[in-house]
Amino acid sequence: MKLERKLMCLALGLGLGLAAPASQAETVLTVVSGGSQNMVDYITDYLGPMFEKLNPGVKVKALGVGPDDAGSQKIVEKLQAQKSAGVKEWDVDVVVPNQQKTGEMVKAGLLQKYRDSISTGKFAVSQSAQHALGVNVGGYVMPMFESQTALAYNPALVSNPPSSYDELRQWVAKNPKAFGYNGLKNGMSGVAFVVGWMYAYGGNPAVIQQGPYDKKNEVSWDKALAELKAFNQQVTFTPGNAGTLDMLNRGEIAMGPVWVDMFYSWKADGRLPPNLKLKLIAPGMPGQPYYYAIPAQARNAALARKFIELATSPQVQANGIVKRFNWYPGIDPNAVKSQLSAKDWSELFTDVTPADLAANAKPFPLAPYFTDMRERYEARVQN
Repeated sequence: MKLERKLMCLALGLGLGLAAPASQAETVLTVVSGGSQNMVDYITDYLGPMFEKLNPGVKVKALGVGPDDAGSQKIVEKLQAQKSAGVKEWDVDVVVPNQQKTGEMVKAGLLQKYRDSISTGKFAVSQSAQHALGVNVGGYVMPMFESQTALAYNPALVSNPPSSYDELRQWVAKNPKAFGYNGLKNGMSGVAFVVGWMYAYGGNPAVIQQGPYDKKNEVSWDKALAELKAFNQQVTFTPGNAGTLDMLNRGEIAMGPVWVDMFYSWKADGRLPPNLKLKLIAPGMPGQPYYYAIPAQARNAALARKFIELATSPQVQANGIVKRFNWYPGIDPNAVKSQLSAKDWSELFTDVTPADLAANAKPFPLAPYFTDMRERYEARVQN
């Protein structure tokens, strides 16, 4: 045990392992990931090799099924097929689905509760660790990371950035066309801005986020959307998530909603001026995680728990999630702080603090409300 602890400290501290054991791997831990290719690469290139070094005789096999609902739906279908066939030991050990499909899998009995059995479970403190678009997923998931939207702005042009949607409306009225976003069809940062607007002005935000679904709760949406249509007459529309950042870089707009990880990656690459800053305005803007979960009949459930425990440790969240990808950690940021240098911490959390995230980081709406919201926007705002 002492040797294993020494190996873990070395691996976590350096992000490296010792030489792989010469013997053939006896056990394959299969991880099926939704999301983008960089999530699969993270497991293949970083997390998997680390786990293998700490667990001789284990080989981590990562498979990607693609982003968004379509990708995670393949995970649902895979697990459902094995359940329906009465297979006793399923051939997937860890899944990494999005929020929508995670909720569906919990309701369908395709996942097992495991969080209370791992040491890092106590670090799952975010709203998204408890609810996934209205479904109670507490105990079934650990967030891999938290993605978040916020307003990016140029402090040379915006000396006193707005702290709320109300203040933003006042600022835009005084500075027409200086605010830009990409609407509802050209990227999720624009979608997130619209959702935040509806949380601010559409009424019943808690119900819209967590259910139950009832169209009567949409009674005040038309007024909020009419005001958004008027607001849109004073803004600049950008061609997408990257387009908003590009227009900020060129000074064509002074402020706009962005994904925080994209913002920091662009700054690190020198594609944005170093003085640009972020603001997460009240009453909040949405983000969304991907989750680590364990299928109900996973063949290697004990190893799966051990794998997720490593993946959600403060050390790995700091070195892998924060430093490699500029994502917010999936666990309590305060647990990660001691694993980051003051520079790393300040770069990620100075503009948007853990307290800001706790207060104003919101989930996307319950799926049927989300569908209705997008359809109503297209009918009432775009036309």
